[in-house]
Amino acid sequence: MDQPTPPSDTAARDLASEPPGLLELFFAFSKMSLAGFGGVLVWARRAIVEQHRWMTPDEFNEAFALCHLLPGANIVNLSIVFGGRFRGAAGSIAAFLGLLLPPTLIVTTLGILYSHFGDLPGLQRTLTGIACAAVGLFLAVIIRMMGPLLTRKNPIEIGLMVAVFAAVGLARMPLAVVLLIALPLSIIVTYFWRRRATA
Repeated sequence: MDQPTPPSDTAARDLASEPPGLLELFFAFSKMSLAGFGGVLVWARRAIVEQHRWMTPDEFNEAFALCHLLPGANIVNLSIVFGGRFRGAAGSIAAFLGLLLPPTLIVTTLGILYSHFGDLPGLQRTLTGIACAAVGLFLAVIIRMMGPLLTRKNPIEIGLMVAVFAAVGLARMPLAVVLLIALPLSIIVTYFWRRRATA
């Protein structure tokens, strides 16, 4: 049987009736990149799913999963996929520039300053603290992204997630090998599971 859409997803769809314009895409991804100390994923999900409600939690997870399979940085892929979804090629360019242009200018400036003052003990301690905060934010967004998956309580989805984690995180298998096995396996298992559920 098809599972009903959670209320939070329905609300997100209702509030996302107006697609973002090019300038809105540029400034939204600029804010994400400028706030994203240690990684933009935390802020990207917060802005796209919770603040602007342009995607449901499930849609964000699916888009981000697709970006993992594409070459390049995941968050850069997400900006291109997300912008293209709403505004085509122009939307992809606007989101991409918004994501990369402001931090590129800032990092270039900071790189010049670090080359002159990077040996100062106070700066080293500050960078260590920032690194710890970045790890905490990353773990927090992983937990939130797992929410829709755990809410559905689908044993197939949870089993596949645990198996991939064990293969990559614990057994240290190459990611490419795991993907080559997990992708067709997940498609086949999900197909037969849904056929059985709707029979």
